[in-house]
Amino acid sequence: MNILVFGPNGSGKGTQGAIVQKKYTMPHIESGAIFRQNIGGGTELGKQAKEYIDRGDLVPDDITIPMILNRLKEDDCKNGWLLDGFPRNKVQGETLAKALNDEGMNLDYVIEIVLDRAVAKLRITGRRLCVNDNNHPNHIAFDAIKPVEKEGKLVCRVCGGDLNTRADDQDDDAIDKRHNIYYDDNTGTMAAVNFFKTIGGGTKVISVDGTPSIQEVNDAIMQQLV
Repeated sequence: MNILVFGPNGSGKGTQGAIVQKKYTMPHIESGAIFRQNIGGGTELGKQAKEYIDRGDLVPDDITIPMILNRLKEDDCKNGWLLDGFPRNKVQGETLAKALNDEGMNLDYVIEIVLDRAVAKLRITGRRLCVNDNNHPNHIAFDAIKPVEKEGKLVCRVCGGDLNTRADDQDDDAIDKRHNIYYDDNTGTMAAVNFFKTIGGGTKVISVDGTPSIQEVNDAIMQQLV
């Protein structure tokens, strides 16, 4: 089973991806990790990507997509994979779909977590990251996943680990910049999601409301993953 997962920052995309990955024992592949792996490993594609990154430029798709395909061909992906963080725009979506088709790789599911932009922003500013596992849900604004207090400070409600905040989670401009890309349904990430809704060929798009609890969202996803 091969899956793409989409959702704006703050939607719980990473948490849901981790749950799906665990249930189906497939690798949860994040585009950022692929970059780090190639650059750190000194691969030819990694060297090319680093040149762009060092200049502050975006890495072109003709470097990024081969890196992703190489990762999807590794042994641990033979029985399926879940790709997170790519594509981020319509052109990347179209290019990735063609590349997968050319390689004979099926795309079985696209999971879209739908969330109002204002709600997504609130979730970002109130979330706290566990130093032990970023997928442990902690949020100061939601009773169900509020951190717990221990010795005068808030700690992870799951494991008791220390909590941090990402600097850009408290930066309105940074949040708006990320959301501007995601919610753009002309050329941005939403345009990519809409593209995958049109391709057919055995690809099923699962759209779920990201507003309810983690368990409720996951139940809605699992009911359609068959």
